[in-house]
Amino acid sequence: MATGDPDPAALTRSIAHEFRRRLLGEMLPRISACLDRLGPAGVWQRPAPHCNSAGNLVLHLCGNATQWILATFGVVPDQRVRDEEFAATGGPSPAELKARLTAVWTRCCDTVDALPAAEWLRERTIQQRYRETGLTAVLHVLEHASGHAGQIYAWTKQATGQDLRFYDL
Repeated sequence: MATGDPDPAALTRSIAHEFRRRLLGEMLPRISACLDRLGPAGVWQRPAPHCNSAGNLVLHLCGNATQWILATFGVVPDQRVRDEEFAATGGPSPAELKARLTAVWTRCCDTVDALPAAEWLRERTIQQRYRETGLTAVLHVLEHASGHAGQIYAWTKQATGQDLRFYDL
């Protein structure tokens, strides 16, 4: 390693730290606040017939993170049925959705924290078609979560007509 090059272990620790901070420290509290504002009926309301409810998006975030992190790194078997995440028209309460997302994302963060260096660059196949390294799987989950979190925030603002005041959290 040349002088001034980053220490690979320090780099992976930094990425894992940011993964945890963004999922658990930023997105989770904001999504939780949205679910609370929407309430039990609103969480399953779809903005339009071909759109997803906040409840669908939380189920989808759980399914995606479970498949791309937990199953990819061998923590659980890949048993995801993606279509069911979007087909639900009712189901868990806002409190249950928050608990489920908290549990999945916490387990994903713990898994990423514990990844040995070799796992960050090893290639594997995800969803039977995507060739990904451990790093790209982690980045995928982060950007995927961010996109759907934004949908939940926007729908909550539209449905409630309220300023979400995230920077007050």
